Amino acid sequence: MKLKKQVTVCGAAIFCVAVFSLYLMLDRVQHDPTRHQNGGNFPRSQISVLQNRIEQLEQLLEENHEIISHIKDSVLELTANAEGPPAMLPYYTVNGSWVVPPEPRPSFFSVSPQDCQFALGGRGQKPELQMLTVSEELPFDNVDGGVWRQGFDISYDPHDWDAEDLQVFVVPHSHNDPGWIKTFDKYYTEQTQHILNSMVSKLQEDPRRRFLWAEVSFFAKWWDNINAQKRAAVRRLVGNGQLEIATGGWVMPDEANSHYFALIDQLIEGHQWLERNLGATPRSGWAVDPFGYSSTMPYLLRRANLTSMLIQRVHYAIKKHFAATHSLEFMWRQTWDSDSSTDIFCHMMPFYSYDVPHTCGPDPKICCQFDFKRLPGGRINCPWKVPPRAITEANVAESPRAALLLDQYRKKSRLFRSNVLLVPLGDDFRYDKPQEWDAQFFNYQRLFDFFNSRPNLHVQAQFGTLSDYFDALYKRTGVEPGARPPGFPVLSGDFFSYADREDHYWTGYYTSRPFYKSLDRVLEAHLRGAEVLYSLAAAHARHSGLAGRYPLSDFTLLTEARRTLGLFQHHDAITGTAKEAVVVDYGVRLLRSLVNLKQVIIHAAHYLVLGDKETYHFDPEAPFLQVDDTRLSHDALPERTVIQLDSSPRFVVLFNPLEQERFSMVSLLVNSPRVRVLSEEGQPLAVQISAHWSSATEVVPDVYQVSVPVRLPALGLGVLQLQLGLDGHRTLPSSVRVYLHGRQLSVSRHEAFPLRVIDSGSSDFALSNRYMQVWFSGLTGLLKSIRRVDEEQEQQVDMEFLVYGTRTSKDKSGAYLFLPDGEAKPYVPKEPPVLHVTEGPFFSEVVAYYEHVHQVVRLYNLPGVEGLSLDISSLVDIRDYVNKELALRIHTDIDSQGIFFTDLNGFQVQPRQYLKKLPLQANFYPMPVMAYIQDTHKRLTLHTAQALGVSSLKDGQLEVILDRRLMQDDNRGLGQGLKDNKRTCNRFRLLLERRTVGSEVQDSHSTSYPSLLSHLTSMYLNTPALALPVARTQLPGPGLRSFHPLASSLPCDFHLLNLRTLQAEEDTLPSAEMALILHRKGFDCGLEAKNLGFNCTTSQGKVALGSLFHGLDVVFLQPTSLTLLYPLASPSNSTDVYLEPMEIATFRLRLG
Repeated sequence: MKLKKQVTVCGAAIFCVAVFSLYLMLDRVQHDPTRHQNGGNFPRSQISVLQNRIEQLEQLLEENHEIISHIKDSVLELTANAEGPPAMLPYYTVNGSWVVPPEPRPSFFSVSPQDCQFALGGRGQKPELQMLTVSEELPFDNVDGGVWRQGFDISYDPHDWDAEDLQVFVVPHSHNDPGWIKTFDKYYTEQTQHILNSMVSKLQEDPRRRFLWAEVSFFAKWWDNINAQKRAAVRRLVGNGQLEIATGGWVMPDEANSHYFALIDQLIEGHQWLERNLGATPRSGWAVDPFGYSSTMPYLLRRANLTSMLIQRVHYAIKKHFAATHSLEFMWRQTWDSDSSTDIFCHMMPFYSYDVPHTCGPDPKICCQFDFKRLPGGRINCPWKVPPRAITEANVAESPRAALLLDQYRKKSRLFRSNVLLVPLGDDFRYDKPQEWDAQFFNYQRLFDFFNSRPNLHVQAQFGTLSDYFDALYKRTGVEPGARPPGFPVLSGDFFSYADREDHYWTGYYTSRPFYKSLDRVLEAHLRGAEVLYSLAAAHARHSGLAGRYPLSDFTLLTEARRTLGLFQHHDAITGTAKEAVVVDYGVRLLRSLVNLKQVIIHAAHYLVLGDKETYHFDPEAPFLQVDDTRLSHDALPERTVIQLDSSPRFVVLFNPLEQERFSMVSLLVNSPRVRVLSEEGQPLAVQISAHWSSATEVVPDVYQVSVPVRLPALGLGVLQLQLGLDGHRTLPSSVRVYLHGRQLSVSRHEAFPLRVIDSGSSDFALSNRYMQVWFSGLTGLLKSIRRVDEEQEQQVDMEFLVYGTRTSKDKSGAYLFLPDGEAKPYVPKEPPVLHVTEGPFFSEVVAYYEHVHQVVRLYNLPGVEGLSLDISSLVDIRDYVNKELALRIHTDIDSQGIFFTDLNGFQVQPRQYLKKLPLQANFYPMPVMAYIQDTHKRLTLHTAQALGVSSLKDGQLEVILDRRLMQDDNRGLGQGLKDNKRTCNRFRLLLERRTVGSEVQDSHSTSYPSLLSHLTSMYLNTPALALPVARTQLPGPGLRSFHPLASSLPCDFHLLNLRTLQAEEDTLPSAEMALILHRKGFDCGLEAKNLGFNCTTSQGKVALGSLFHGLDVVFLQPTSLTLLYPLASPSNSTDVYLEPMEIATFRLRLG
């Protein structure tokens, strides 16, 4: 009765809201101050004003309609709960489908209109260089340019420098890969330690000498092995500017496959190490070797307070165009930036490579003669057959040595806008012997002395660091460091995809070794979860005075895992472009850190889930919780833990690493089909129980999957109880149909589950949930179409597998390059696939078992995020392929007009255009987390849990390369093919969204954003809930209590990127301070908002941190630069913070 009253009140409220809203709208139209009372004679301008008003009214009606529909949804949920069966107890309808009643408590979706303005864009000035436009307009021809083969002849007048001398900075550097041909440790032992040891002695010999270093991972290892005297000398060299640490990241990361969490984390790890040990703060970025560049990196460097950066591996045609238009130096700005706050000064190296022959000027034959490591008698020589000659007092002026070099400097200088010139002097693992230091430094110093003593040459030359060069440039152009010099262009966009010559596009590495690209993201998700849980557990333990009992020493495990993840972001690691033995070394490191992080999570969850913290006892020998899964080796897929049920109840602790409350399906493996699942309060829950299949026809004996929908607190822990026993109303079995397509196979049966074997027959079939009906081909088992329940029309979403071959010519695909032998051909299996169709109350799925891939498409019958997209996984095994690549293509009837969208590092979305003038392989791009196509009515997004290569080669298509097996090297230095393929599970979510009326796609935009639903779908896919069984079977139920760390929910456009405990002054110990890193996401409101299954609100970028944490106060809060090296404001008493859309902000935080 009471509920009926509530429903009546709600209904009346809806009516009132509707009437009042309409009244206000009419009122707004009538009291229009721009409308004159001129008796109905409407001038033209008035008619357009009236049209605008009508459009506004339509928009307001649309908004009003949305508000009412949300209230209606909530009322319907209330009504259903008032009169329907008990909450969440599914029932089977007459037409043979399962219905899951709504949850007892309705949720709402409320986005303020101001928060929708951002994605509409159009606020700032357009940059002169938009990379999308540059690529559209460039011919991408490959004309022979003479000595600079990919460029043009450069001429100059010797008097060009009469008014202002040419100022030359020669920058000695050594590029050290933390793993490539050799492992990290082998490189360190055999080369890197010798480079750094010689550096200390050789730089001290002459104060004019300089050296540039980038990779902190190697530097930190060396530091641990040197004595105090040498450390003091290094600090002096850094202090007096002779040694510069550029970028300061743990590695020089790949920018295509890496996720922004890991990019930021390795930058923090490097910067914190430098500050603690050297007192150094990096000022300039140096990225000579990544294979293409993302616009995420300049954003992160700028927010870390760097003012300048350098890049090198850019498509040769773009380099030539930028050189011809004096655009090689530019301000790199983010596409959404309206006030230039993201600008960073960027220098693009003009020539083919960063080695010495390609850095002094346009002619490599001449530049090679000034690489004094190649003097006759050494191990390497010049391929152009003219060797270097040692510079002496006698020959420097007589022979044209100095004049030859100066000519190259002058020619190179003509490509830039200022008279300051950068000349890098180095290569991979250079300066590893004292003789090389002497050869380069003595010979160059003699050349410099000659130049500098002749004023008529108008050149001043010296050794310098990268920042020396940038400082001189700013001084010459009369601006503050980091400011835009007059006349220099502004650029936005990115530099993918990269080709270094001909049609050799480096688009293969977007997919190479996908097993480890996937493991990288698993480790990342565990690291973030462990960081957050450890920080919260340590804060609560300190607050309760129990810090002495808690294993704070887990901090060393966290540090090691941060460094492992950081190491793997290196541009030969996550890229899949290292030697096989090096890949194994990375894999072993990744697995060790994953195992350690599971321990950190278990220890923190144990402490936080106890109702009475006084009973907490840490025993490393007998852990309180078990892990959710185990991996037998670094290249094995995970095996889920089977929970053994007996007469005593078993408890499972569930960890939700998301910053939003989540309503999700949790699947557990148990040893009996007779299982009851109870909530923390002891309420019986409805579950779906299924057989656990090991192959198309075999079930695993005595292992069953129990799937239960649970609501978990944000960043929190939930508790489930499992008991032996049958609850006929609530333990609901899945039914299975197996389609054999005429193959003579016997299929295992189990009395607990209805199983129907269909020997032949290939008619299409459908699965459905509350949102959609999904059709599959009865022949292939692959997706065909999706129909939303509120629409008549089906949407074509046709999937197929394809195979790319490689060329028959000399140049073939390899770890880096994708050089296909034409368009992909359909994958033709030897035998038709066995299909499994599982149906049940909470999920239904189709599994297609092919020889090289097992594809699972699952549909959750749950409200909110889980039910609104399709869960897809592809278990790929191409170990018998020879020079082939397996792709998955989706065909739709979306009119995408040659445009598709891919993300950059999971941070932003970049529009792409299919360019017919370029070869097929040039149209592939990295996809770390998503790609989508759209038209005026619909958007289809493919979300991914691992980085892979993606393209849209025809309108309405999306295709992704799943794995590649290649038998040969592609001549980029690796010396191996890709033959170490693993069984790899690629995981996706497919989301089809509808545009709301009046929110048409804006054509001219260089920006695009996912919807809030899309952002959350990606989070669900990449951050699964962890199920940790309690190890001890004897445990009183009330001893465990769910953990709700957040007192108020974060706005749902905010992502808590990390809560990272900082290191104390004492090495290996944690401090009480942590880094809170928040990201406010940009999102598109023009896609229809559904009820997301939790209360989703936005707040115009404001968050009250003071009241965010349950049971903990914010004792100290200070905004800092991204990597915490610079305070941005003094600590204040106010704990309210504000973020602009797309911004990432770091705070130094102490909870008490």
